Parts: sequence; C-alpha cells; structure tokens
Amino acid sequence: MGFRSFLSKPFAALIASETRKWSTNAPAFQQQMLVENIRKASSTLFGKDHHFADLKTYEDFKKAVPVRDYEDLKQYITQVTEGKPDILWPGKPAYLSKTSGTTSGTKYIPVTKDSIPNHINSARNALLSYVHETGKGQFLDGKLIFLSGSPELDKKGGINTGRLSGIVNHHVPGYLRSNQMPSYETNCIEDWEEKLEKIIDETLSQNMTLISGIPPWVQMYFDRIQGRTRKKIKDVFPEFSLFVYGGVNFEPYRAKLFESIGKPIDSIELYPASEGFIAYQDSQREHGMLMLLNSGIFYEFIPADEFFNENPTRLSIEEVELDKNYALIINSNAGLWGYSIGDTVKFVSKNPYRIVVSGRIKHFISAFGEHVIGEEVEKAMKNTMKQFPEVELVEFTVAPQVTPESGLPHHEWLIEFAQPPHDMESFSQLLDEQLRGLNVYYDDLISGSILQTLKITNLKRNAFIEYMKSQGKLGGQNKVPRLSNDRKIADNLRAFVL
Repeated sequence: MGFRSFLSKPFAALIASETRKWSTNAPAFQQQMLVENIRKASSTLFGKDHHFADLKTYEDFKKAVPVRDYEDLKQYITQVTEGKPDILWPGKPAYLSKTSGTTSGTKYIPVTKDSIPNHINSARNALLSYVHETGKGQFLDGKLIFLSGSPELDKKGGINTGRLSGIVNHHVPGYLRSNQMPSYETNCIEDWEEKLEKIIDETLSQNMTLISGIPPWVQMYFDRIQGRTRKKIKDVFPEFSLFVYGGVNFEPYRAKLFESIGKPIDSIELYPASEGFIAYQDSQREHGMLMLLNSGIFYEFIPADEFFNENPTRLSIEEVELDKNYALIINSNAGLWGYSIGDTVKFVSKNPYRIVVSGRIKHFISAFGEHVIGEEVEKAMKNTMKQFPEVELVEFTVAPQVTPESGLPHHEWLIEFAQPPHDMESFSQLLDEQLRGLNVYYDDLISGSILQTLKITNLKRNAFIEYMKSQGKLGGQNKVPRLSNDRKIADNLRAFVL
C-alpha cells in the first residue's frame, strides 16, 4: 500500500461520518443554507432589489424571487462581468466560468470564494466515499488523468475567466497534483485532436489507475490508444481500476467502453455543472447520486410538466416525491438566485436523497404533442440493446421529421454504431415498442396513425466527432444533445449518412 492510499483511509472515514450527519437531516441543513445565503447577500444590489432584509420564510422568498434563466439574470451578470462589486454576492467573484449556451451564446457563471469548496471538495469526497465503502484506495498511488478543458485563464472585468474544468484544475489538491496527468502544457492545447495525441504520448508508458472524463471523449482516447497499440486498455494500463465520469448518461456508452477496456472496473458518476457541483455517486451498491444538500446551494424543484406555466409549483427538498421529474432550481453562494440550470432530475431515494439526471428541460420532442424526454429515449435504447447484445453504440440523437418525402411524419434516430444489430428491422421495431411503452402520448400518436414508427438513419464512423468539430465543440466538456425539437442537428448530420 502506497503513502496516498494509506492516508486516504482515515480521511475517508472522517468524510463518511460528516456525510452521514448532514444527509440524515438534509431538510434542516437546506433551511439553514437558505437563511445563511440570504443574510450574506442582503446588502448586494440583487438583495436590495428583492428586499432580502425583510424575508423571514421560504414562502416570503418565493414571492420575492422569481425563477429565472441566464437571460433573465443577465442584467445583473453583465454588471458582474464589468467588474462591479456587490451585485449578486458580496465583493467580486474569484472566477467567471465560461460556458456555451444554446440561446444565450457564451455565458459567464460566477464562481465565488465561498462557492469554490463546493466544486473542489465534492469531487474529492466522491473519491473518498468510494475508498470508505470499498476499501480500495490503491488507485491513488498511480497516475490519474482528468480529460478536461484548458486551464489557461483570461480576464473579463478584471476577473479570471475560463472553462470550469480549467478553473478546477488550479485547485487540485497538492497530494494529487504530483500524479495528475496530462502535463500543464499539454492541457493548455486548445485543439482537441492535437491535445489528445499529446495526452497519449504522455500517458502510454505510465501506470494509469484512474481515468476521468465525459464518456464519448474517453472512448475517443481509448480508440486512439488501441489504434496505436492494437491492445485492449487493460493490457496497456494493467492497474487501471476506476473510471470517473459525468455530463451524460453512461448507459448508451457502457458496452463499447468496457469492450475497449477488456475487463469490468468500478465507476463513479459525478454531476458537476458550472453553476455548482450538484451530486455524486456515493455507493457502488445503491442506485443514483447523493444530492449535496450542505454545500452552499439551496435547491428548489418544479414539477417538469409545470415548468412553462406562468406560476409553477416550487418545492423545497422535504416536499419532493420519488420517481417524479423535477426541473432543478438553485440559490447559491455564487450569487445565482431562483436560477434554472436547465436540467431535470428524479429522486430514487429520500433517505438519503439520491437522484438521477433525467434530461434537459428544453431538450424534448413535442412536434406532435408527445413530449418525449431524454430519459425516455435513453431507456428505450438501453432496453433494446439488452435484447441485441452484439450491438455497440458510439452515439445517437433523435429529431422529429415533420415533412418526410413519403408517408407519415416520424421520429428520426440518427445513430452511429460501432457494431450494428444483426437485424436492423427488428432492432428498430423493438426500439419503437420500448418508446411507446415509456410514453403514452407517443403510443397514442402511433396507434392513431398520426405518426409512423421511428426510422433509424445509420451514420458513418466518426460522424459525431466530425459534426462536433464542424461546430467548434470537439472534446472537453461538450456534449451532443440527446434529442431536439427541431432539425438543426439532424440536418447537419445528414452529411454523414451511410
């Protein structure tokens, strides 16, 4: 046992004890978080505009602070980015996290001195929870890689500005920095493909034990390694034992990723966002991710089917129900108030509170009133692939086809297979049946001959990589939306049809 793994055991036990303390009394910690955040921000411009000094209860807060997205909050964020202090949170942010918005262009999310521990400690605690539960800490003695964006920072309004993964890179604990890969110079390379080749150069001869990143980009890393070595990843990195991921549902990528690795290994799911670190998988035995309810963020939940109502229901943590989709709203010590991050979550446990990410509030298909969401298409694909074990999936996205050249409208599934099904027609039929079973409105539209059954469009190898490259979004933390209510992505992908 190495020095790091030896020291991790008592530290992991301490973190586990602290986690039990707050997770078994989460509503009280959440109430305390709201009171504390309001108190600290009462003298800010936002606090004065919304009468924070007069707020006594959560009901008062809901009346004073409406639900907003980035555009709605932009009048305040613009002043923050101009370097003005005391706008959303006391003083100026330590950083601005730069992220791409679908409608807002580039977004700048404040990261304050108070909110930095939420981002840093949460990732650390995810690893320590794993060590405590499993007793496996040896991965800490080898080399660790975090496939992420560049750590180079710019200035905006005198504030350090960059991608969240790059900002976090500056706060990696010292005990991990000495075995962190890749080198700082390589991590600063902006071109993803050039960067990937340099990462492989640096890691190929190393004892890699933990690999972390968004699954499609990790798969690309594995593919390039296999292209060079003609070996399974387990034979290139024999001590590789832990895969850490976030950003997308892992299930569609699982089969191909583990086929590339060549052996089963443990994995940990994280739920980080520029707006805050929301949850992490705290157990290898339990379903879902532990929601971080003591980490600077007071959460609200809006039933997803009410989100676009004029006055939607807003719930605190003690009011949520299991197996129901909620839009996630945050009120944080980064100065985000009544802020919709755009995700939907579903609780799978309330003791403690564990969630799964079920989709994006704006990523759905409802061209015909079916309101199909990301969770449903991913579950339909997962269930179908169980019946076709030969299938290996690279990536897919779904879009409505309202005006087909012939026949009724339908949903088009644009899929890149690493290994296609032996019987594509049967695969397509079962996929449609699975979706019909998951969404009654879609089933009604098929039964009523408003829609015909879904159509699969086979895409060439590397179609999604080439598409993301064409959009300037190859690598890092960028993701392909699982489904869209328009044809923008689908029409661009038509260039890659087999």
